[in-house]
Amino acid sequence: MNSDSDLQIAGDILEVPHLLQAPREHPATVAEFAGLARAIAADRSQWEHLVRYDATTRWYHRLRTGPGYEVWLLSWVPGQGSGLHDHGPSSGVLTVLDGTLSERTERGTRALAAGAQRVFAPGYAHEVVNDALEPAVSLHVYYPGLTEMPMHTASACEARTEPRPVTA
Repeated sequence: MNSDSDLQIAGDILEVPHLLQAPREHPATVAEFAGLARAIAADRSQWEHLVRYDATTRWYHRLRTGPGYEVWLLSWVPGQGSGLHDHGPSSGVLTVLDGTLSERTERGTRALAAGAQRVFAPGYAHEVVNDALEPAVSLHVYYPGLTEMPMHTASACEARTEPRPVTA
């Protein structure tokens, strides 16, 4: 049995700077985009002062951009919804910051409480609605940046089920 440890064989990786990967300035993987959304959600000072509520239409604000991606902040008063849509060629991360939203898909309805996160690929069709009695706020990351949002007929979501709670 060899008693040499990996550290004894290879040496301390921290002592070999060319082997260390520099931290990325911008996310590049699904996990990094989800992590970006969680980091923004956790730091209310980045977004809370920007939120506005509009009874006539959903309010939205582009919070940040980076190479090939966008981060949007949206507010939802009770009863507001997106309509059934997809995001064209964009993938996305939806994170609920405050309140509760319902996500409706052809597979049913899911209640998304504050902290819940959904990741979706291009072509994923859903409808997001504030069915609650309190306003809600959500964060949306799109990669590549959102260039289209095709609307769909409601028939795909007609077979709805009761909302089920989802935690982060």
